[in-house]
Amino acid sequence: MSVTAYLEVAEGDTLGALRSFLGRLLAEDIVDALLVPQKLPTGDNVVPTLIKNPASLAGVDPFAPVMPVIAARAVSNVTATEHGERLAAVLRSCELRAVIELVKLQQASLDNVILIGVDCLGTYEVTDYANLIEAGVDPTAEALAGAAEGQLTAHEGYQFRAACRMCEKPVPGGPDVYRPDITIGFLGLNPSQQILIEADDNLAEKLGLEAAEGPSAGSGQAPARRKEVIERLIAERTAERDRVFAAFREQVAGMDGLLAKFSTCIRCYNCMGACPICYCKECIFRTPTFDHASPQYFRWAERKGSIRLPTDTLLFHLTRLNHMATSCVGCGMCESACPSELPVALIFRAVGQEAQAIFDYYPGRSLEEEVPVATFREDELTELGERQG
Repeated sequence: MSVTAYLEVAEGDTLGALRSFLGRLLAEDIVDALLVPQKLPTGDNVVPTLIKNPASLAGVDPFAPVMPVIAARAVSNVTATEHGERLAAVLRSCELRAVIELVKLQQASLDNVILIGVDCLGTYEVTDYANLIEAGVDPTAEALAGAAEGQLTAHEGYQFRAACRMCEKPVPGGPDVYRPDITIGFLGLNPSQQILIEADDNLAEKLGLEAAEGPSAGSGQAPARRKEVIERLIAERTAERDRVFAAFREQVAGMDGLLAKFSTCIRCYNCMGACPICYCKECIFRTPTFDHASPQYFRWAERKGSIRLPTDTLLFHLTRLNHMATSCVGCGMCESACPSELPVALIFRAVGQEAQAIFDYYPGRSLEEEVPVATFREDELTELGERQG
């Protein structure tokens, strides 16, 4: 069971109210540390930060529309091995789903971890966010201003990341999204007055949260309004997703079309490094396996007439797809990290959608569902249509 409460915001200081709430987790000795997005001293970026001292919460901003790295990686870093600390981690929906996948892949642990999910309207590329800050724009304030209507409206002359524009899972605990221990919501509300807090009974009691009786004061229709706004936002994002997926599938009709999509790939491995699901400590593409003996290149060139160097570019992407398409959460960090601006996130999401449908598997939906790539059942292929004999 959970408790739904509304955190009152004094004098329009939304971030101040939220920082105070998060500080109670430390002050009430509920956790030993917080992993939360925090502004850098330069002010032009917001990064996952591990905080143990409540006095260090001044720059915390979970609503900032920027995600330079995915915090699921940070959760893995601080929980994968025995540590003895109690942690609360504040995560967007894609980060939350990635954490669930990493737990199932034994790359993170939820022992003594409180997961806090937060609504997300979208994020800018980190360079665009920095440019807005330099221009005197407050991207967080602009994002919160669109909360009541759930509007994904970027600053004039800018746009949110492509992955965000087609993200149909913007809220924690929504359709096919793991429900965290605490949800921080602002969609459908006026966050300059109130923030939604949903917490498990036990945590709600420790935090002194009192269940709201009926609709939120001052709105009259807050729960219904929030539901309406979220459903509309999901519908808009789903339509955008389907549109770009259809265009991609029309362009890529076979292996040649897929190879053409990667024609400007420089095989820098940035996409692999940014992906939260690519967790192998030693990747085969970073071993001597593909450092072929010199004569081999000449033999290939003689047989084919010519070969592209470096070789194995498409094989690299196909191997990544094979390893993690069923667990792709659509965070888009691969595309953001690509120096050639390849539509990597679109490709992986489009392929992942079909692979996930085959197995009826939605990454980050449940801790109980087994990851297809890590599971073997003898009858699995026949269930999927393969003929016996």
